[in-house]
Amino acid sequence: MSSELLAQAVASSATVALAVDLLQRKSLTPDDAGCHDLIEARLDALGFHIERHRHNGVDNLWARRGHLPPLVCFAGHTDVVPTGPLDKWDSDPFTPTLRDGKLYARGAADMKTSDAAFIVAIERFVASHARHRGSIAVLLTSDEEGPATDGTVKVVEALRARGEFLDYCIVGEPTSAAEFGDTIKNGRRGSLSGRLTVKGVQGHIAYPHLAKNPIHLAAPAIAELADTMWDEGSAYFPPTTWQISNIRGGTGATNVIPGTVEILFNFRYSTASTADGLKDAVNEILDSHGLDYEIEWTLSGKPFLTPRGALCQVLSDAIREITGVTPELSTTGGTSDGRFIADICPQVVEFGPLNNSIHKLNEHVELDDIERLTAVYQKTLEKLLG
Repeated sequence: MSSELLAQAVASSATVALAVDLLQRKSLTPDDAGCHDLIEARLDALGFHIERHRHNGVDNLWARRGHLPPLVCFAGHTDVVPTGPLDKWDSDPFTPTLRDGKLYARGAADMKTSDAAFIVAIERFVASHARHRGSIAVLLTSDEEGPATDGTVKVVEALRARGEFLDYCIVGEPTSAAEFGDTIKNGRRGSLSGRLTVKGVQGHIAYPHLAKNPIHLAAPAIAELADTMWDEGSAYFPPTTWQISNIRGGTGATNVIPGTVEILFNFRYSTASTADGLKDAVNEILDSHGLDYEIEWTLSGKPFLTPRGALCQVLSDAIREITGVTPELSTTGGTSDGRFIADICPQVVEFGPLNNSIHKLNEHVELDDIERLTAVYQKTLEKLLG
């Protein structure tokens, strides 16, 4: 019965049909598994100029229709996270399955349904606005769920180098929280990680006067770091947070004072702070405790923010007209590729389906939301370029 219902859904919805085709492909990051080929064929038929950017085994696609501003871009990723234990899924994660009004598969919510929705939305828009004003672009990567070092960021670098900039960008990440359409992400916090090594002197635990325990030495500094108010946030962002993710020290023996302790930590920070400012503040605290230490820093994303303006308003209006829901603007959650796109685009937002099952077993999307998502994307295009 489930397969019959899915066949009916595929037959009645171009977006469901494309989503199912994408979901069947085992595009575990960074493997694209042919998803870009499928989408390229659809865009080529609409007169898009297609570019493929491949870096270190990562497939990226940039497609553009038109040469004039404003340029509206839909951005997304075709890679998915690992499935986890297959025997814990109620159905095969790469065999899209419809039950209880939900479409189940790895990537259903994050974010192949959005990919399918904006492709079909573009097709429908172009069919009725063949000579639309401005330009439409699509940016896809297979390296969003992985390190994200050879994906969207590389395409952005190439576009910047040749002076090609975007006016508006909608990233299809799953943003809806309690009901479809309730949340637009108009920014994200930055992510700055550190690997702190505090040095001591290894020795016998019975002779502490002959050793220096780096864990004991680091403890007061850790307490101060944990209690520090880094900033007060802003109207859009909560205050910056600092959290330890791992602490490792010792030889495994119970009678040895360790010579070093390694502490992994992360800042999720708002536009009220900068990466360099946070680094300086950490060093100042550590220095004040007289520690012998080293830090390796990794900046995985700067914060970005799109204030209320044209894109937020147009997308909000489209959502309200299609769903009756008035969305809220939010900057919560982790990082996304919007952090890279913001370097060449002044207005970047994210909007997509419910996010309550992403990266989980039995990931799914509401079947009814697939067509509604397509309609929102299409109406947004009509408002911006129609």
